Amino acid sequence: MSLAEHETGTVKTGDVELFYRRFGRPGSTPVLIVHGLSYFSYDWIGVASELAAAGREVVAMDMRGFGDSTWSPSRAYGIGDYAGDCIAILDHLGWDKVNLMGHSMGGRNATWCAAEYPDRVNTLILCDYSPVNAREGSMRVTRTVAGVPDSFATVDDALAYFGKDTSLSADDPYRLRMEAYLKQTDAGLILKRDTFHRERFQAVLDGKGPAGGPDMWAKLGEVAAPTLVVRGTRSDMFAAENVQKVKDTNDLITLVEVDASHDVAGDAPDALIAAINKFLGEQS
Repeated sequence: MSLAEHETGTVKTGDVELFYRRFGRPGSTPVLIVHGLSYFSYDWIGVASELAAAGREVVAMDMRGFGDSTWSPSRAYGIGDYAGDCIAILDHLGWDKVNLMGHSMGGRNATWCAAEYPDRVNTLILCDYSPVNAREGSMRVTRTVAGVPDSFATVDDALAYFGKDTSLSADDPYRLRMEAYLKQTDAGLILKRDTFHRERFQAVLDGKGPAGGPDMWAKLGEVAAPTLVVRGTRSDMFAAENVQKVKDTNDLITLVEVDASHDVAGDAPDALIAAINKFLGEQS
């Protein structure tokens, strides 16, 4: 991935400081990108740069507790907290309305934000997100997140844990990405994600996870903005049997599929960018 030139900034909200990357110049309605649980703003640099080339500002943010945003001392990681962070970014940037885009967990947070703050969301773009995760992918993520060590001695150790080739060259995108996702501490290299999430997923494996949760099908149905849903045909998180249900949930939904795994931006960035630009062009 080419690390396109961009500005970075921070926004203080509640007990956290949010980090963001800003691309492009003012023009069409801007885009805010919210990453997923196992990702951060770095993963969206290429896509954000290309979307900005169409004549708009694009911001990719790190959610609280992720990437270069700070961890919440009060462990305020409710869906309302994440949605409020999106609004804090908009207010900081002086954006009245935004095309709000979220991947996976970020799609969940973006959906909530769009439903709760309809006057601030021009369109909603959901990247491989449906209100209910497929069991196979859900268990994969649960085990991976729950098992993350307290620290890694080397970048190679981290690559190995996440199933990547440790012989990758120094300039390989996967190695560079892992280096960016790790932070050096006295204890070693730690993942830039609050351990709150590891504990939460371990509780699920132990049969002590939180009961229920918000009805995201209902929330998706409440969204008043035109919505694009992009599904990876090889996704283990967005089950094929949920495609029609997602379409039926809200008349404002347009659903397209691309040849990709759950990591749509990594597997098929060109197809994703084309789908988004087409959708946004139809809304103008």
